[in-house]
Amino acid sequence: MTTTTTARDVAHYAYRVTWSVADEEFVATCVELPSLSWLAASPEDALRGLRELVAEVVEDMLSSGEVVPEPLATRTYSGKFNLRVGEELHRQLALEAAERHVSLNQHVVSKLNRAS
Repeated sequence: MTTTTTARDVAHYAYRVTWSVADEEFVATCVELPSLSWLAASPEDALRGLRELVAEVVEDMLSSGEVVPEPLATRTYSGKFNLRVGEELHRQLALEAAERHVSLNQHVVSKLNRAS
């Protein structure tokens, strides 16, 4: 995000609410600001508390000139990334792709889609 970020933009962040066995409460987290969390008795209260906290933190970051993370939802992606694997895994994947008569890229994309 740039310094034109508004409090409204924090609604675009990726939030998650899960049950915390250790705390015996719901915990809300924000992917873009992983150091922040909020505990509450209900998932709705946990999310509400965290969103308010995120808005305050983003406002503080902006006022102090810090770089505010851009929401994952508004980022653009090229569809390309480099991945380094060991020689043996590379060989295994290339062999599997050849056996299926597809490119190595198609084979790996297929595996990633099945895993997600």
